[in-house]
Amino acid sequence: MPDWAALAAEVSRLTGDVISPAALGTASGGCINRAVVLEGRTRRYFVKYNDPARLDMFAAEAEGLEALAAARAVRVPKPICWGTGGGAAFLVLEHLELVPADARAQALLGERLAALHGVTRPQHGWHRDNTIGATPQRNAQTSNWAEFFREQRLRPQLRLASEHGYRDLARAGEKLLAHVDALLAGHAPAASLLHGDLWGGNAAATADGEPVIFDPAVYFGDRETDIAMTELFGGFATAFYDAYRAAWPLPPGYRTRRTLYNLYHVLNHANLFGGGYANQARRMIDALLAEVR
Repeated sequence: MPDWAALAAEVSRLTGDVISPAALGTASGGCINRAVVLEGRTRRYFVKYNDPARLDMFAAEAEGLEALAAARAVRVPKPICWGTGGGAAFLVLEHLELVPADARAQALLGERLAALHGVTRPQHGWHRDNTIGATPQRNAQTSNWAEFFREQRLRPQLRLASEHGYRDLARAGEKLLAHVDALLAGHAPAASLLHGDLWGGNAAATADGEPVIFDPAVYFGDRETDIAMTELFGGFATAFYDAYRAAWPLPPGYRTRRTLYNLYHVLNHANLFGGGYANQARRMIDALLAEVR
């Protein structure tokens, strides 16, 4: 555990607020980071913390939140500061009281996510690397989407899978890499601003029904990757998809691309957590290879 007095002193210095190390509230920080709520004189702060070596991960997350906020499409928690103190790296965010999104908030999220995806750049990728969960995520920029997804998304995960002992999975994945261009033939998506890790646990709403997204892995790429991930672990209502498609319909071929895009996240889960994710990834690879035989 961090030295709370030292961590609170550093947060106080960076925010200009006075924060008591005794004013701690528990909070969910997900499976990668831990989190607390700190009380200042006039406001609360949501503070994520991890080992000091994770500082760059928090800096990249803060930049991602700033990029999403600048789009003025979907609300995100405002990043306030980040640094190290008390033997921990930390990221201080605006504290929001969040509740599960009802159907109305889900519909608003669908509309606003389409607006977010309308923010585009000439190249896929981002100006810096970041993380997907705790895994490094490479974002070298290129105008070729198939090349980007093959080299910056699938290949690094397959290398990690081999290092973690999933050698049969990695060999099957290497065969798939040779067919990524074929699976994405004729599909040249705009490079849209993406949340990058949009599963149900990373979206909620304020008490007055405003949708909020958080814990991003931002980059510019095919908007379908965000939509695909919403379907991977559930948590999004029909109202969300109806509203998104009304604002910006998905092109033909999405169902096959959905499997390809979600393979990245399932491989990442296999590399982070093991369990049955490696078997799930292998089934996805086999299904995709069957599409090109």
